[in-house]
Amino acid sequence: MRAGSRNVNLLFFFFFFFFMLLALSLAHPGNYKKKQYKPCKELVLYFHDILYNGKNAANATSAIVAAPEGANLTILAPHNNHFGNIIVFDDPVTLDNNLHSSPIGRAQGLYIYDTKNTFTAWLGFTFSLNSTQHRGTINFMGADPILINTRDIPIVGGTGDFFMHRGIATIMTDAFEGLVYFRLRVDIKFYECW
Repeated sequence: MRAGSRNVNLLFFFFFFFFMLLALSLAHPGNYKKKQYKPCKELVLYFHDILYNGKNAANATSAIVAAPEGANLTILAPHNNHFGNIIVFDDPVTLDNNLHSSPIGRAQGLYIYDTKNTFTAWLGFTFSLNSTQHRGTINFMGADPILINTRDIPIVGGTGDFFMHRGIATIMTDAFEGLVYFRLRVDIKFYECW
């Protein structure tokens, strides 16, 4: 009986020692480096948004389509960081920051002011590009904390030259004029290209 129990103890000790060595080797991986992903394609584009204010119908590229109770659809809600406003847009997309440059496509979608206690919006839009350099669409969706200088939103797909592409768009407010005009610089990095 003693020899059998001794063998069991020895076997238990062997397995315990083996698993401890395994656990220690996994806890300290040595020279393991996290894989650094490099973009497979990069673009820098600008889009220009001119909000309809009741007087600029000929030049406006966006409009308020929903507002909090008691607000009108020609000015953004003055309180609570524009909370509750929903704006749709069809903005020109250019290769540089000049509003009067030839557009290479359109930015089409919506943004929703969705937070009461800070100035932020939720974006869902598509760049529809139709130029000699780029043909197809790029789809964006995510939160835009407007008060932060650079913010990232996910690229969730695309068509044409950007078929099934995914990545990150770093957006920066490049210019703004009151509540009527703003220009965004969109630095696009694709990490999945088909």
